This record gives sequence, structure tokens and C-alpha cells, in this order.
Amino acid sequence: MMNTKVKRQTPKTLLICGLGLLNFIPTYAQESDSIRLERLESKVSKLEVLNGLKISGYIQGQFQYGQENASLKVGAPNTDITEDFNRMGIRRGRLKFTYEKSIATAVFQMDMTEKGFGIKDVYLQVKDSEWSASSLKIGVFNRPFGYEIERSSSSRESPERATIITTLFPEERDLGAIMTLQAKKSSPWHFLKLDAGLFAGNGIKSDIKNKKDFISHLSANKTIKKGIKLSGGISYYRGTVYQGSENRYTFSGNAFILNNNPTNIGAFAKREYFGVDAQFSFTSNLGLTSLSGEFITGTQPGEKGGSKSPNSSSVGNSDMYIRNFSGGYISFVQDFGKIPLSTVIKYDWYDPNTKMSKDDIGLNQTGKGDIAYQTIGFGLLWKINDVLRMTAYYDLVKNETSVNLTGYEKNIKDDVFTLRLQYKF
Repeated sequence: MMNTKVKRQTPKTLLICGLGLLNFIPTYAQESDSIRLERLESKVSKLEVLNGLKISGYIQGQFQYGQENASLKVGAPNTDITEDFNRMGIRRGRLKFTYEKSIATAVFQMDMTEKGFGIKDVYLQVKDSEWSASSLKIGVFNRPFGYEIERSSSSRESPERATIITTLFPEERDLGAIMTLQAKKSSPWHFLKLDAGLFAGNGIKSDIKNKKDFISHLSANKTIKKGIKLSGGISYYRGTVYQGSENRYTFSGNAFILNNNPTNIGAFAKREYFGVDAQFSFTSNLGLTSLSGEFITGTQPGEKGGSKSPNSSSVGNSDMYIRNFSGGYISFVQDFGKIPLSTVIKYDWYDPNTKMSKDDIGLNQTGKGDIAYQTIGFGLLWKINDVLRMTAYYDLVKNETSVNLTGYEKNIKDDVFTLRLQYKF
């Protein structure tokens, strides 16, 4: 009975299904086209977003050999200070994302090595591209002081920055906001640029004090004639360092004078730098010849054992030693015609206490933090191709000596040899 009913309804059912199918096919086709169109529009939208994205970076793998007291930039410290040692590792592994749209640019740069992961640049920059070359930048980025701080480690000829730079500006970067004022390219005043801003003064660590540091750099860049360039600038830093102890030492005559007062805890010591920098380059049959230099002097609060600037997430509780300092560097780089080799010679020095020297160090509350250093570096660069570069470089380090300071009666053995291969993309 049931089978008969089914058989009788089959032609009608087929007709209904056929008509339904005729209606369904164009509807399905329309929906399918609509979905495809939406997907295509989504893909185009994503591509438009990616159109403003730029990815770049570089990797520096290196081998280092050091004398028994050397401080190497890769690997662990020496475990046997009676012998020389060597280490290998990734000095820098940088990956940078830059997204630019309209007048705004966002930058994220990280550093990845076998020691871990770290943030380098995170900032937003808004440009006035219509009326000038000025901009406003907020976030974590290089401090606008001098020349070598802002020069990328992938372009610099020496493996590391000068001693005075790494002492006064650890990690080169800081958290802050900066205004750049510069005329547009068509203006005759475009060669002048002023950078000025307020910073936390604590490197890339968290801000730990209410007072902010002021940093500025006025620079000029001029092409004298084809193949000859001259640039330079003056810099100023005015900031403070938090004091976590009741003991503050200031220098007078030939000794540190103690100011012991509970009210010193929580006070701020002045940190002030003056800098001048210059760069010169010209092209001849030998290739590019370049000469650069920088000199910095001022007042630096520090500890008894060192004068390094604050770079910690806590205020600390060490006694404060305030010193007058000076230092700088001179660097010379010469190409060898069409041969893809260049040679570099660099001399840098740092005197953390210009009012105390030699055998007086170790007396009257002075110590390891008052020892001056000089470094003569020389090396060879092989530009293998557009993305690969090999560097062989030797740092000859000399320290000030004093018969009154244990461990510094003679020059410490801390020379360093670096062999580095860099890939840049």
C-alpha cells in the first residue's frame, strides 16, 4: 500500500524538484558570486593594509676571543681569570616592522639572541609631510644626542660603540617624546635639523621618577660638492638621578667630600652633558674615505665603583658620587678602490673623573669608578655582497694605573678580538 502511494507521487515530486532546482541554480550562482566577491574584497583590503608594511632586520653571528679580564659581548663571562678565553653567539638578531599610512608611522623592533628576547623600538611618529619635514615621535627609541647613538649597528664599522657612549647611554634608547623641526626639502634651510624631547632617563626600563630629562641635538648636513659631504652638530642633556642613600659625595680639591643627611634620600642629583660631533667624507679613485668624531663633557652622578647611567626598574640604595667627566672618539674608514674591502681605525677614550688621575686614585674616597680608559680599535671589513658583510676587528684596551688602587697597579689584560658575519635584509 505504501509502495503504491510512493509510486503515484513520484512524477509530481520529480516535477516539483525539477522546478525547484531550476530556481535554485541561479540563486546558488548569485550567492556564490556574492561570496566570491566578498572574499575578493577582503583579500584586496588585506593587501592594501600590507601595502604600508615593511619588514627588515639583520643577524650578527660572531666569535670573540678575549684576554683573561676581557668583557665579551656574547657567551658567559670567563670562569678562569688566569687564562684567555673565547665565546661564540648571536650578538644581535633584529626584526623590525614598520607600518606607514598617511602621516603616521608605527615601528616595532625586537632583538632575539640565544640569551633571550628584548624590545628595542616601539614608537609612533606623526609627520608634517605637506609643509615641512618636521615630526612628533612618542615611545621607545634612540636618544637624540650626538651621532653614534642613532647610527645603526648594522652600518657602523666598529663592532661596538665608544666606551663613553655605552657608559652614559646604556642600550642607547629611552622612553619619551621628541619633536623634530626641519624645513621641507625644497627650502635652503633643509640642511638644519633640531631634535628636542623629554625622556624618562632610565633607558628602556620602566619610568621610576617624576622628573623628566631633556635631550636636544641641533645638526647640519651639507653636500659641499659632488662626492664631498660635511655634517655635524651640538647636543645638550639636562636630567636627574634619584638618590636612594643618605650619603652624597661631591668633589672638591683632590678629594670627595661627604654630605651625610637623611634628607638626601629621595633627592635628585643633576646630570648634565654637553656634546659636539662632526662627520666628513669624500669619494676618490680609492673609494670612500670617511672621518667622524665626537666629544662629550659634563657632570655625571654614579656609584663608587662605576659611573654608568641608570638602567634599572628600581631606584636602588647606593651612595651617590658626583664627578666631572670627558671623553669621545675619532673614527677613520677607507675603502680599497673596486676591491670589496675597507679598513677602519678607531680611537676612543673616557675619563670619568677629570679632577683626579694616576696615583691619586685610590685615595680620598676615590676608587675603581675614577679610572680612565683608552681603546684603539682596528679592523678589516669584507663586503661579500649587498646583504653579507664580514668583520675582523681587534680592540686594544688601556686603563689608567695607580699604585694606590689594588688591581690597577698595571694595565689589565682585557683586549678583545671579534670575527663577525652579518646578514642584512
